[in-house]
Amino acid sequence: MCSTVSLVSSDVTNLAGGLLALSDRGAGVPLRELALVGLTAAIITYFATGPVRVLATRLGAVAYPRERDVHVTPTPRMGGLAMFLGVVSAVFLASQLPALTRGFVYSTGMPAVLVAGAVIMGIGLIDDRWGLDALTKFAGQITAASVLVTMGVAWSVLYIPIGGVGTIVLDQASSILLTLALTVSVVNAMNFVDGLDGLAAGLGLITALAICMFSVGLLRDHGGDVLFYPPAVISVVLAGACLGFLPHNFHRAKIFMGDSGSMLIGLMLAAASTTAAGPVSQNAYGARDVFALLSPFLLVVAVIFVPMLDLLLAIVRRTRAGRSAFSPDKMHLHHRLLQIGHSHRRVVLLIYLWVGIVAFGAASTIFFRPRDTAAVMLGAIVVAGIATAIPLLRRRDDYYDEG
Repeated sequence: MCSTVSLVSSDVTNLAGGLLALSDRGAGVPLRELALVGLTAAIITYFATGPVRVLATRLGAVAYPRERDVHVTPTPRMGGLAMFLGVVSAVFLASQLPALTRGFVYSTGMPAVLVAGAVIMGIGLIDDRWGLDALTKFAGQITAASVLVTMGVAWSVLYIPIGGVGTIVLDQASSILLTLALTVSVVNAMNFVDGLDGLAAGLGLITALAICMFSVGLLRDHGGDVLFYPPAVISVVLAGACLGFLPHNFHRAKIFMGDSGSMLIGLMLAAASTTAAGPVSQNAYGARDVFALLSPFLLVVAVIFVPMLDLLLAIVRRTRAGRSAFSPDKMHLHHRLLQIGHSHRRVVLLIYLWVGIVAFGAASTIFFRPRDTAAVMLGAIVVAGIATAIPLLRRRDDYYDEG
């Protein structure tokens, strides 16, 4: 155990030294500029949320409590508009910073996110105010994902570690289908998970930071290749927007992000993962370093694993009860955690913890040995499991005390 800790400590020291050296040269990892861009997104989003809340109330974009909802008072929606304003402002700033402008010259990733984000934002705002049927929303999501593909944001390679397959260069049809499928999946996953105050914004923040961490590692390992600027900028901008929105949205929420916000988060997470995956060079890591090559895909899994698990359990539960697989109920994972005795805030923090373990576990493989990462993740999983089970353990102790 001590040897593992010392190895991790050594890795952290070497990592910090490497990043600082690159930053000082101004040609590798533009850490200061990325931090400034993220801070800008946070500040603009934070101060824009108040006026957007007033606007949403005047327009009637208000979520009234329903039987299956957790909130008990009418709450304005459309918070995604404030987040988008923060995103646009931060991306514009990035385009003006000398250390980041090269990323706009050699890649269309960041402009693509703005255009596709505007599409998904329009669909989301209409849904927040008037409501849209599932098919129309799905068509809007496909349209936004198609904008990404058309502007060059698409999965071009996929690493498969099974059977000696290795890296597969996707043909155009496979690239388009995979990109559309993963983008729409992540968008719907974030939309699906937006059921508690602060949950979607927090998960967006955590996963965006993990992708940014991974992108910084890519920049370090590829000598500051400008092709890796888009995932770093997209993820840090999204992290800033989520951070700026959270103070308004954490329990008890003053405003909801609505579908405009949750779908924007999903779209940007998908775009960041996609732009991180394309230029990864197997020569930089070697065929044995499976986790580093798989990390972009694993980061997508980190985003969707909680909502997808929730969705699969819901489908099984409802079909076994003879109801429609998509009929609403109050048996989602967050409802169950509330029922066993966790508070609203604790449920949100627990889901943060579980997603953070997967997201940062996937991202950290680019910096640390997979064995060390697995050891830390195992310890974190044990802690998360105990924290999740605390109400049940207390209930059992009370039962024995009464007995």
